[in-house]
Amino acid sequence: MGRFEDRVVVVTGSSSGIGEAAARAFDAEGAKVVVNSSSSVAAGQAVAGSLRDGVYVRADVSDPAACAALVDAAIDRWGRLDVLVNNAGVTEVIAHEDLDAVTDEIFRRILDVNLVGTFRLCRLAMPHLRATGDGSIVNVTSVAGVRPTGSSIPYAASKAALNHLTRLLANVAGPEVRVNAVAPGLIRTPWTADWGPAHDSMRRRTPLGRSGEPGEIGGLIVDVAASPYVSGQVVVADGGMSQRT
Repeated sequence: MGRFEDRVVVVTGSSSGIGEAAARAFDAEGAKVVVNSSSSVAAGQAVAGSLRDGVYVRADVSDPAACAALVDAAIDRWGRLDVLVNNAGVTEVIAHEDLDAVTDEIFRRILDVNLVGTFRLCRLAMPHLRATGDGSIVNVTSVAGVRPTGSSIPYAASKAALNHLTRLLANVAGPEVRVNAVAPGLIRTPWTADWGPAHDSMRRRTPLGRSGEPGEIGGLIVDVAASPYVSGQVVVADGGMSQRT
C-alpha cells in the first residue's frame, strides 16, 4: 500500500510542471487527486484522466467562489480532504532595479494569487483537514522568499510572506493539521523553458551544478506531506544554491 492509499489530495496549479509532478507522485502513493489549473483546461483534464482516481477542476485561486468550488469538488466526490498542496502561482519577469515597471496592478495580482488565494484555500480546507485528524498542507514557495533573488520583487515578496504564513498557520493548526512549505530553486518547467541563461548559470551557482527537475520537487512535496512530526518548516530544495552568495 502507498503512503496515501485512499487519501484525498488537492493540488492547485497541477496541469504541468511541479504541480503535475506532485499530482502524479501522490497518485503513485495511492491517493485520489483533484487536479487544477486556471486556464490550461485540456492539459489539466489530460493529467486527471491519466491518474487512477483523479478529477479536474478549473479554478483561479484568486477568485473566492472558485476556491470554494475547488474544495467542494473533493468533498462532493470523496467525502473528505486529507492534503492541500498550494502550488498555483504567478509572476512577472521584472529586473529588481526597474521599480517603475512594477505597477500596482502587477503587485496586487501576484499577491492575490500567491498569498491571498493560498490563505483562502487553507481557511476553506481547514475544517475538512482537521476532521481527518491527520491533515497536511504543503505550500510551494520559492528560494526567492528566502534570499533576495527571483523573477521580480513582487514575486519574491509574495513568497517570503507565504513562508511566514506557513509558520503562522502551523502554530494554530495542530495537532490535527501539519503545515509546511517547500521552497524550490530554479526548476526546469514550462514556466522557465525560455530562461536558458538562468538554467546555464546553475552550473556555477549551485553545488549540484544544475537546475532541478519537477519530479524531484513533486516527490519532496509528498515526503513533506507524509512526515508525521514535521510542521512549520520551510524546506529549501535549490541544489545547495542558498549556501553560496
